[in-house]
Amino acid sequence: MSKFYWLFGCKPACDRPGAVCQDPRFIGGDGIMFYFHGKKDKDFCLLSDSDIHINGHFIGKRSNKGRDFTWVQAIGILFDSHKLYIGAQKVAKWEDSIDNMLIELNGMRIRVPIVEGQTSWWSQEARLDIQGQAETNNKARVKVEGLFEIDARVVPITLEESKVHGYDVTEDDCFAHLELNFKFDSHTEMVDGVLGQTYRPNYRSRVKMAAVMPIMGGADKFASSHLFAADCAVSKFGIVKGGSSREQRSTDEMNWLKNV
Repeated sequence: MSKFYWLFGCKPACDRPGAVCQDPRFIGGDGIMFYFHGKKDKDFCLLSDSDIHINGHFIGKRSNKGRDFTWVQAIGILFDSHKLYIGAQKVAKWEDSIDNMLIELNGMRIRVPIVEGQTSWWSQEARLDIQGQAETNNKARVKVEGLFEIDARVVPITLEESKVHGYDVTEDDCFAHLELNFKFDSHTEMVDGVLGQTYRPNYRSRVKMAAVMPIMGGADKFASSHLFAADCAVSKFGIVKGGSSREQRSTDEMNWLKNV
């Protein structure tokens, strides 16, 4: 089981395992930091396992460095028969008081009611629990029992960040995006994806740790056709059916690992 660090009411910790922040900066399940730039306006598999598949939608703009500046604008999660969307809405000028986070379950927007100063919403069918804080609309904790917890926060690119990093962000779009922390309650040894692969017990990072910006390559194999597609080359979603026994699951995993 992976460790999970987050103090509710604070922003996701970008220096802990399971983090996805900034231009996307990842902290893998192995604790190693790396960058995965992907490509703007494209979708990439962040994690794929037998019972869950998570894609990220990347936004960004061209730079003079030979690659796109990119950020994760939304994630699409497949589990059971459900589709869960968590995303940052496009805004020109950032206002802290405006709710810029959009959450949808199976295409229906979730409007979380305020209960005793906190926001709380529950779906028994999907085992989905969403919590937030009334005074900070752009933060939420999203949990599906037995599968995952995600702490999400919507943030903009500030003028200061833009100047320091050369993003050249203009007044018509502040590139609102997600900062995320993941905790996975269970996963198989087949788990894959940009982030997911780092949770394998036999995983060895291939990034150049001595580099100023250690970059994870392989964008082609992680590319998905859309946010809710499990068609990337490394997809494992549904390989082991939900009714399989633990023994059969273990056998399937070992057979798959022999061919890696």
